Amino acid sequence: MKTIPPAAVQAAQRQLGARTSLWLLASILVAFLAASSAPSPLYALYKQAWGFSALTLTVVFSAYAFALLGALLVCGALSDFRGRRDVILLALALETGALLLFLNADSVGTLMGARALQGFATGLVTSALSAALIDIDHGRGALVNSVAPMVGMGIGALGTSFLVQFAPAPTQLVFELLLVVLIVQAAATWFLPETVVRRPGAWRSLRPSITIPHQARGMLWQVLPVNTAQWALGGFSLSLGPTLARIVTGNDSPLVGGAAIAALVLTSAAAILVVRTHAPRAVMMGGAAVLAAGMAVTLAGIALYSAPAYFIGTAIMGAGFGAGFNGSLRSLVGLARPEERGGLMAGFFSLSYLAFAVPAIAAGLAVGHFGLHATALGFLAGIMALVLIALAMMKAKTA
Repeated sequence: MKTIPPAAVQAAQRQLGARTSLWLLASILVAFLAASSAPSPLYALYKQAWGFSALTLTVVFSAYAFALLGALLVCGALSDFRGRRDVILLALALETGALLLFLNADSVGTLMGARALQGFATGLVTSALSAALIDIDHGRGALVNSVAPMVGMGIGALGTSFLVQFAPAPTQLVFELLLVVLIVQAAATWFLPETVVRRPGAWRSLRPSITIPHQARGMLWQVLPVNTAQWALGGFSLSLGPTLARIVTGNDSPLVGGAAIAALVLTSAAAILVVRTHAPRAVMMGGAAVLAAGMAVTLAGIALYSAPAYFIGTAIMGAGFGAGFNGSLRSLVGLARPEERGGLMAGFFSLSYLAFAVPAIAAGLAVGHFGLHATALGFLAGIMALVLIALAMMKAKTA
């Protein structure tokens, strides 16, 4: 009879249960996305202190997205070989370094470096967290993967806006609070159960690639158009959205910018909770229709400088974003085997963050020529057209 070493028994006893592990992983995902949106309300302070343009702002913002994309391409499948827990711990350490850079930022260069390191850490952890959540609980894991990023971005943007408005030294305090959260989470992560068996090939997996399982490729091409439109909207909203909100409303309060981001992402989370039990394809198509309707209302709000129309439209867009994202994600996750999930999530989020970054930079460049108001009208009209085309393609596919 084979005996289990005492050390192995003690290690198993120290591991967290499935329910606690799910909550811990969800909290880490929320924390990373809160940290990613926390700088958005601070850009106005940095711009005032260092005097940079809208293009520079979007380049700083996109340094995060491109570094995240690079991490996904290089390390996206690493957790399938090395294990989820080790990759999550490494990402937490890198994110801690990024927050320390933010705390000491004194120039655009330092800020860009902090954003790049933060993006790499988030890209490293994204596929590992996404896969681990589904490993532990397929149904709830997919739901958390959809809801937690939206909740995190809402908390980061709105929480930072409150600190800018009411607290001393907001460019310091927000990152100090996030550091405390990450240190606690890192300590708890040591006790996460590992959900995959380590296997050879970790170094080979670091070759830049998008490893989409063959059986999931057809569905990925189907969800790509509407997913691209959604993430392009997200990139614009998190980079130039706070400034646009202040122009439309005529109110310079930092809370206005944070509220605009929160209106988008928190309604996204609410929509995901509503649609999570419905058929993924129907949810995706319904989300695209709602997203287009929200853009029409938002465009009217921008054109007329109407704060109510702008915020109502943004909330409607958020509902469409959330439903479409949830439908896309649920259409894909069931098509990969456990050892393929890290690669699939990396590929999906690589394409998502490419759409997140490139249009935002293009918008920042356009602002220098046409102004933010005109750029916003043109940008949203273009995204709306893409959504309508994607919706027509999906309807043709089901006809």
